Order: sequence, then structure tokens, then C-alpha cells
Amino acid sequence: MWKKMAAVLALLVLLPSVALAGGQYIIPDSNTRHLTRSELWEWSYESLGFILNEIFARHGYCFEPGEKYDNYFRSRPWYTPNADTDNRRACYPQLSTLEWNNEHLVKEVRQEMRDKKTRNTNGKNYLDYIEESFDPLSGFFLVELKAGQKLAVYSAPDAQSYRGANGKAAVSTNGAVYAAGWEDGWLLLMYLTNNGSVRVGYADGGHIKGVPSGLPMLEWDPVQVTVKENAILTDDPVKAFSTLARLGTGSQVTYLTEYQNRYAWAYVETTVQGQRVRGFVKADALDFSAGMWNEEDSIGEK
Repeated sequence: MWKKMAAVLALLVLLPSVALAGGQYIIPDSNTRHLTRSELWEWSYESLGFILNEIFARHGYCFEPGEKYDNYFRSRPWYTPNADTDNRRACYPQLSTLEWNNEHLVKEVRQEMRDKKTRNTNGKNYLDYIEESFDPLSGFFLVELKAGQKLAVYSAPDAQSYRGANGKAAVSTNGAVYAAGWEDGWLLLMYLTNNGSVRVGYADGGHIKGVPSGLPMLEWDPVQVTVKENAILTDDPVKAFSTLARLGTGSQVTYLTEYQNRYAWAYVETTVQGQRVRGFVKADALDFSAGMWNEEDSIGEK
């Protein structure tokens, strides 16, 4: 009897975790059934990019560090990148024929949308499949730095760039600190401020003690994009959404990458009153159409 009770209790413990893992996929069964063209047309163009890459992420596909798919899938509890970063050797052989068929179909529908010059923005959005319990920004990982440090934080990897809190923004290593990776010797961090908001910015790596190994190098592919509707630039894309600057319709910013929580955030750089500033703006406020028709899917062919 005790063995049966133990088995039942184990099942009760397991079921919520199984349900949670299932809920963390955009299309949970894209590895076990054939997708259809009609169902894929129900999704936005942007979402299809994540659906396509989800097929490969199941098998540990290694994305380019810091790019939007890497940021997103590293926030999924089921994703474990392969130790072997050669995807053709470590990932591709794991895909079934069914999965390759689904991969080709998603690419076909993406191309159909490009041919029709539509982003299908009224379609379903992959962000609706991110649970609020995973609201912290994707692509950032909890790190343990040597306690007792107070590090100056700047908007960009440059001591001459904008610095929040009236030029006094700093992070204490006694609290929780999240890191995305390195850029030119600076560490991109996310942390909770004294007033309960969140700030994302850079600390000079030369001043940091106890940095863990293994943090990625951040590499951007900058693109000039246009603000298509009035928007705010923020260094807090998690809680307060405080305003760094207001971006007017038609203004230009440099797009670096995308991060996600319950929103899709474009990480951008601009200049405010002659000072270099980086921050986050909701991705749907930007016009990417000039470059989307030449866009290549993140995943290569078989």
C-alpha cells in the first residue's frame, strides 16, 4: 500500500512540472505531428521565426550569443544548448523526418508572407505563450559576484555614456545580479534598484571582482530602423518602464538585438542631448519593413 501511495504522490508532484514544461513551448507537439499551412498562417510573421527555431532548440541548437533567438530560448526551462556547438554535427542528426518537413513548411509560409509583403500582425503572437512567472528579461542569468562591491552602471559600454539616477546609478553585489555577457570589457547587467524598479546597464569589468567564467561575448549586428509611432526608451523593461527618452515618430535608432518577457523589447542605441544612450523600446513601435524582405531565417537548411 505504501508503495502505491508513494507512486501516486510522485505522480502528483510530477504532473505540474510536466504541464509547465508543455506550456513553455509555442507549439508543444511540433516534433510529433505534421503542421499544416493553414494553421501556420494563423500566426504572425515574427512568431513563425520562433516556431521555426523552436524545432531546432528542442535538440540543443546553439544560437549566436546575444541574438534574439538565443535570448528567448535560454529563458525556456526545457532548453539546454549542446556542448558541441557544431550544429550540423550535434543538432541536425537528431531531427526526425517529420521535424524536417515541419521546418520546410514553416520556411515556405514565411516566404509566402514575404512575397505578399505582410507581417501578418493580426495573427497569434508567440509572446502570449510566455508565462508571467517567467517575466524577467530573457538572456540574463543570475550570477554570483564577490559581495561588498558597489559598481558604477552606465547605459552603454562607455564611461562617457548616459548614467541613470542623476549620474549616480550603481549596483550592489550584495543583492541579486543578472548578467547577459561581455562587450568590450564591460558586463551587461540587470538588477533591482533601491526604489524597487529594475535597471539594465553596463559595469566596467576591470572593476568587478569574482566574475564567474562562461559568460558569453555579446556581438551585435546593428541596423538603422525608424520609429513608426511615438514610444518611450527605458532601461527598465521589467517593472516600472521608466522613461529615459521619448522617441518621436520618424526618428532613427540603431537596433542591436531583441529581448523578451511578456513583451518583445528591441534593444537600441541612440543619442540624447549629445550623449550615447542604450535602452529598450517595444519592438512593435519600430519599422523593420525596409530590411525584412531580404531577411534570412536563423536556421540553415539540412
